[in-house]
Amino acid sequence: MDSFANRRHIIRFVIILVGLIYIIRLLFLQVIDSSYKLSASSNVLRYVTQYPARGLIFDRNGELLVYNEAAYDVMVIPHQLSAFDTTEFCQILEITKEYVDESIKKAREFSMYNSSIFLKQISSETYARFQEKMYKYPGFYVHARTLRKYTSDIASHVLGYVGEVNDKIIESNDYYKLGDYIGISGVEQSYEEYLRGKKGLHVYLVDVHNRIKGTYANGRLNQKAEVGSNIISTIDAELQAYGEKLMQNKIGSIVAIEPSTGEILALVSTPTYNPELLVGRKRTQNYASLMSDTLKPLFNRALMAQYPPGSTFKVVNALIGLQEKVLFPYTKFDCAGAYYARGLRVGCHIHRSPLNLIESIQMSCNTYYCNVFRNILDNRKYPSIRESFDQWIKYLESFGFGKSLNSDFANELNGLLPTKSTYDRIYGEKGWNSLTIVSMAIGQGELGTTPLQMANMAATVANRGYYYTPHIVKEIEGDHNIDSRFFEKHNTLIDPVYFNAVIEGMDLAVNGEAGSGSTARTAQVPGVIVCGKTGTAQNPHGEDHSIFIAFAPKDNPKIALAVYIENGGFGSTWAAPTAKLMIEKYLNDTISVPWWEDYILNAKINYNATESKPLD
Repeated sequence: MDSFANRRHIIRFVIILVGLIYIIRLLFLQVIDSSYKLSASSNVLRYVTQYPARGLIFDRNGELLVYNEAAYDVMVIPHQLSAFDTTEFCQILEITKEYVDESIKKAREFSMYNSSIFLKQISSETYARFQEKMYKYPGFYVHARTLRKYTSDIASHVLGYVGEVNDKIIESNDYYKLGDYIGISGVEQSYEEYLRGKKGLHVYLVDVHNRIKGTYANGRLNQKAEVGSNIISTIDAELQAYGEKLMQNKIGSIVAIEPSTGEILALVSTPTYNPELLVGRKRTQNYASLMSDTLKPLFNRALMAQYPPGSTFKVVNALIGLQEKVLFPYTKFDCAGAYYARGLRVGCHIHRSPLNLIESIQMSCNTYYCNVFRNILDNRKYPSIRESFDQWIKYLESFGFGKSLNSDFANELNGLLPTKSTYDRIYGEKGWNSLTIVSMAIGQGELGTTPLQMANMAATVANRGYYYTPHIVKEIEGDHNIDSRFFEKHNTLIDPVYFNAVIEGMDLAVNGEAGSGSTARTAQVPGVIVCGKTGTAQNPHGEDHSIFIAFAPKDNPKIALAVYIENGGFGSTWAAPTAKLMIEKYLNDTISVPWWEDYILNAKINYNATESKPLD
C-alpha cells in the first residue's frame, strides 16, 4: 500500500515536472527568444521606418540654399528570400550578380529577420521598373527617403554634407540605426539635431508575394515622422558667391562678419568643391577623389588653417602697448630701413622717419613694432619677462587668439599661441628674452591664427574693444532658439579709449593721400571710409602670403573681414583689393570700377601644385 502511494507521488511529480518544462520552454520561445515571433510576424508584417525630410537651409535674406529630393533604397529581409531570376533582377536594378551575392551575405550577417539596405538611392525610373516586377522577388521592397539638393554650387564648406552613419556613431547614439544618415560637416553637422527631424514607423500587412495589403491594426502601432526644422543662416548668398568668384584659382580664405552681431556674412575657403558631388550613388567615388586632390578642397581653411597673421598683428600689439602705458599716440621711433639690435636685423621698407603711432600703422613700420613689443615685455612693473609674457598672452586671449572662438562650427581650430614652456624648450629656461622672440612683434614666429580669428579681430577693433561669438545660424524654425552664447558680449582687456588712435592709423592706411606711404590704398571704396591693415606673412615654402583685415564704414561698421591669399606676396597686391570688392559689393551692391574686378579674377599666382582633377 505504501509502495503504491509512493509510486503515485512519483508519477505526480514527473507529470508536474514535465508540465513545468513545457511552460518554461514556451515562455522562452514566446517571450525571451524573439526569433520565432520575428519569423512569424515578418511573413505578414513589414515594419518600415519613416524618414522625415531634413529641414531646409536659407540664407539671411530668405534665399533657399538646400532642399530635398526623393530617392529610393532597395531593402531586403533575408528570411523571406526564395529562389529568383537573378539575370532579370540584375538587369532591372543595373547591378551585377556578384553585387547581389555579396549584399545578401552582408544582410544575413546583420539579421535574418530585420530589413537592411540592399541597394542605395536608385533613380525614379529604376524604381518604377522594379515596382512592376517586385512581386517576383519576395524579401525585397523599396523604401522612400530624401537626398540633399542645392540651388547653387556655393558655400559647400559652410553648409557641409550628409553621410551614412558608421558603427561608432551607432554605438554612441541609439537614435541612429544602420543605413541612417547624419550631418558630417558644416551646418548639417552642427545643427543635426534640428535638421534631422524625428523618425516615424509604419507597420504594413503584406501577402505571400510580399505585396502591401494595408496598414496593420488600423495604424495603432504607427508613429508619424516629424519633419526637420528649417534653418535661416547668417550667410549672404550673393556676397558668398561673389567671394568664391574672386577666389577662383587662388588658395586661401575670406571671412566676413557683421561686427554688431557676430553673424558670419561670408565664409570662403578655396579651393572648394561642388556640394552635389557628395550626394548620390557616386558619393563614395567623388569623396575619394576629393581626398586625394593635392589642393585639398575638403580642407576648410577659414576654420582650420593656422597662418601667421603678419603685420595685421601690429594692430593688437599697438593696443597692448597703449594699455600697458609703454606707448602713447605721440611716441616716435626712428627707422633706417631695418631694426637693429645686438647683431639682429629685422628688415623694413623705405618710408619717412621718425613715425608716431598713427603713422606707424599707416606705413606698417616693422622697426616701430619691434620697439613696442620689446617695451611691452621689458616693462619694469613686472618682476621678470616671464610675468610680462604671461600678461601679453592674456591680452591676446581676450581678443580670441589661441583658443576656439566657440562658433557653431564643429571643426574650428584654436590657432597657435606660444607659452613660456615653448621657449624654455627651445632656448632653455633663462635663455630667451624680448629680443629672442621679437619676430612676434610683426606677427611672425610661433604665432598661428585662423582666418575666422583674424576677421573676429577686425570686428573687435570695429566695435572698439568687444566682439560677439561668430556664428553661422540666425534662426531655427519653430520654438527653437539659437544658443545664448551668441548674444554674450566679450570684452577685451583693452580700454575702449585706446582704439581711437589705432583706428585713425587704419583709416590713413587705406585713405591716405597718394605718396603718403599708405600701404592699403588699393582697398579704397568710393563714398565709404574703409579702415584696414595690410599684412605679408613669411612663407618658407614659396612666395609670402598676402593678408588684409578691414572694416567699414569707419563709424557704425556693417562689415569686418579678413582676406588671406596664400603665396600672394604683399598684402596690398591681392588681399586688399579683394577686400575692397567684397566691401563695395556688400555695402553698395555694385562695383564702381570693374577694372579692379578683372584684375583680381585674372590673378596669376604660382602655387607649384598639382591641378585638381575634374569629377563627375
